[in-house]
Amino acid sequence: PAAQPPFPLLSRLEAPDNELRVLGGAGIAALPALKSLDVANNQLQELPAELADCPRLKEANFRGNQLKDKRLEKMVNGCQTKSILEYLRAGGRGKGKAENSREEARKKKREKQQKKDGGDGEQDEVEEASKLLVKVLHVSTPLVVKVSVGVKDVRPFIVCCVLKGVNLKPGNALKRFLSVQTKLHEDICEKRTAATIATHDLWLIKGPLIYDVQPPEELKITPLGRKEIKAKDLLRQLQLEAEEQRKQKKRQNISGLHKYLQLLDGKDHYPCLVDAEGVVISFPPITNSEKTKIRKETRDLFLEVTSDTSLQICKDVMDTLILKIAELNRSTLENKEDSGSDSEPDALRGPMNSNSSQNTQPTSLPLVVEQVRVVDTDGNLKVLYPSKTDLATVSSLLTVIR
Repeated sequence: PAAQPPFPLLSRLEAPDNELRVLGGAGIAALPALKSLDVANNQLQELPAELADCPRLKEANFRGNQLKDKRLEKMVNGCQTKSILEYLRAGGRGKGKAENSREEARKKKREKQQKKDGGDGEQDEVEEASKLLVKVLHVSTPLVVKVSVGVKDVRPFIVCCVLKGVNLKPGNALKRFLSVQTKLHEDICEKRTAATIATHDLWLIKGPLIYDVQPPEELKITPLGRKEIKAKDLLRQLQLEAEEQRKQKKRQNISGLHKYLQLLDGKDHYPCLVDAEGVVISFPPITNSEKTKIRKETRDLFLEVTSDTSLQICKDVMDTLILKIAELNRSTLENKEDSGSDSEPDALRGPMNSNSSQNTQPTSLPLVVEQVRVVDTDGNLKVLYPSKTDLATVSSLLTVIR
């Protein structure tokens, strides 16, 4: 039989205001009943990844330590314990690198892809000519998203922008657009644990918007393909569906949207994006609203990325999303796909763009990105995307006209 851990019943460990320099990794993980840990105001420079293996750890105070990883230090000062443990589980240890290992992995993946796409240096001029074009517009009255104070403890980070000139009408362009989001959720968003994407039809949104929190029993949304429902009931419904699906398919794990339900475990309030008419258009990380659903006729998008981990992850995901939509747009134009072969029935809305001129546009026609301001309740600017430094992560594949 396995050896019994030394302190099988220890549920609370308090050691603040000492001179602790190291927190024992394996020793901490071997405390099966540990629920609360307080090591504030010590001399810790990093946190062990093994903390994420403590099965019952719900409260942890690491404030007042000079952590080398500044992102982790910010999280320690402002995030819930669950977010910190997820960060540690994913590889952020506080070892003082400029980027944590999750971002390092993403960076390596991007570089590998760019090498694959780029070939050798002799092709530089050809590459430059074939780069995708995106034009950034600095509009005088950009769309505004106001962030309420309550999101700080639930899902604090949001980045938004407007993207104009997409072409989803020909062939299966809409299906490919939706599959791009699914792939990004699995990949760079790390199964939605790092960030969540929502895409909306710009002209079905009434601004300004509020990024807010509401109790599960009060938050109402009309999810994609469903009737209006309270968030609490939606989650219960999804859980039942997940369990039924798992039994039918005799699977160990649940799949699809259902696997994201656990990301809201233990939260008293749920995040939501609300338009000027009081309609919830997004409930991250679960679903957006049927009201702002993308259709084949949609030309202009409102893009939203939220995270409970960091602002930089939101920006990296948004950069990649814009790149992927630009790639999709170009391939749609180059392939001159026939309009209407996708059988999905969509409500027709707004001026129709059904004539063939759509399919003969030059492939270099840039998509237009309009900035969106994210402000606090007093109107102070929190984020403006894209700023001059944004879209740098995809600059080898994208030419940005500013």
